[in-house]
Amino acid sequence: MAEAPFRPFETALDPDRTLAQLRAALAGAEDGELFLERRRSEALVLDDGRIKTASYDASEGFGLRAVKGEVAGYAHATELSESAIARASETARLAVGDGGGVLAPPPPGTNRKLYTDADPIAGQAFPVKVETLREIDAYARALDKRVVQVTATIAASCQEVAILRPEGTLVTDIRPMTRVTVSVIVEENGRREAGSASGGGRFVLDGLLEAPDWQEKAREALRVALVNLRAEAAPAGVMDIVLGPGWPGILLHEAIGHGLEGDFNRKGSSAFAGLMGQRIAAPGVTVLDDGTIPDRRGSITVDDEGTPSGKNVLIEDGILVGYMQDRQNARLMGVAPTGNGRRESYAHAPMPRMTNTYMLGGEADPQDIVADLKDGIWAVGFGGGQVDITNGKFVFSCTEAYRVKNGKVGAPVKGATLIGDGATALQQIRVLGNDMALDPGMGNCGKQGQWVPVGVGQPTVMIGGLTVGGAQA
Repeated sequence: MAEAPFRPFETALDPDRTLAQLRAALAGAEDGELFLERRRSEALVLDDGRIKTASYDASEGFGLRAVKGEVAGYAHATELSESAIARASETARLAVGDGGGVLAPPPPGTNRKLYTDADPIAGQAFPVKVETLREIDAYARALDKRVVQVTATIAASCQEVAILRPEGTLVTDIRPMTRVTVSVIVEENGRREAGSASGGGRFVLDGLLEAPDWQEKAREALRVALVNLRAEAAPAGVMDIVLGPGWPGILLHEAIGHGLEGDFNRKGSSAFAGLMGQRIAAPGVTVLDDGTIPDRRGSITVDDEGTPSGKNVLIEDGILVGYMQDRQNARLMGVAPTGNGRRESYAHAPMPRMTNTYMLGGEADPQDIVADLKDGIWAVGFGGGQVDITNGKFVFSCTEAYRVKNGKVGAPVKGATLIGDGATALQQIRVLGNDMALDPGMGNCGKQGQWVPVGVGQPTVMIGGLTVGGAQA
């Protein structure tokens, strides 16, 4: 059964008195809002033939923020009541001090909807989800006798938000999210390797639970596992790299994207600070952050301050032309907000965050790009990575990669890590493929302890002179 809609100003709070409380809390401030949220999530995990996890979580609460200059006061609670808001106001007002601020103009309104309002959890019965997991397990094992373990996950969540601003505007958004993941372990001659495939977005589960969709994920997970089963030790040294389309854009996201967020640049801690209008990438490189793509994992109709999301150009033909901004950092930098003020939940203050960050494609045939690789690595799958925002230095591990010599794709390699820095890597992009693709919908981004869903994308890209860490010297 679907839950009743989240309408806190009909069930728990008087709208006029709450607005008066908010205005009193923000008297003398420059910005702020009351952010109310209800979130429900469900996750089912089948591992090795048994339901390992079947969880359902529900939470609701509010966060009240008062902003003046570079300081923000924030208080949150799980209790939706006037008394709780009054207590939060006392804490948030500490940032306002003696006041004197003038409230910034409100964000523009929008009637745009980028995703469905349908409940992604209640749309499919619990027994159907369990049976689907069992079907995934049986199908994956039947694909190849070397499959010794299967893990399948069905996850769905619904975040409902209401943002009350001091000018009296109430902005609401219902944000669905679903994902299905299939992982397998194969064994041959005592050697075990794993492969995984995942995908989803801001839509209901129906399509993800249809056999053609999860069967494709199972086949892809098996393919990656079998590739790794015959992988050789990765070489080490400085060499040219070809990155595949789609999910390898996670390297772009981490090594470059964070460095283009407004707060790091306002504070001068980003490797790209002070470079607006200058060339920071090779000619032809254009990078966008776009929260307006329908149904995508990183898309948001409005951000968590009430600003409509945008299609923001960050790098145009190699020139830095924009940063991602929330309201506070945009005001302090004298520019417009870009719809990138995001937070993990009501318990967190918003900050500039990415949505769907991707690099536009070029004109080259991807096969020709690989054929032009004289001695290097063709990396088409990535796992975890680390990046230092202050200098852009990154380390990323490859989950699927191949040795290439004289344009010939050789054996897959295992244990390859790509090492470099974002600013240099941007300058060393040599060619862009015509196959720009977005990831299948599985990204999460961490920043200062907060996690939000994101998307990435890129075409096939050749980058010169990256350091590869591997087992062979």
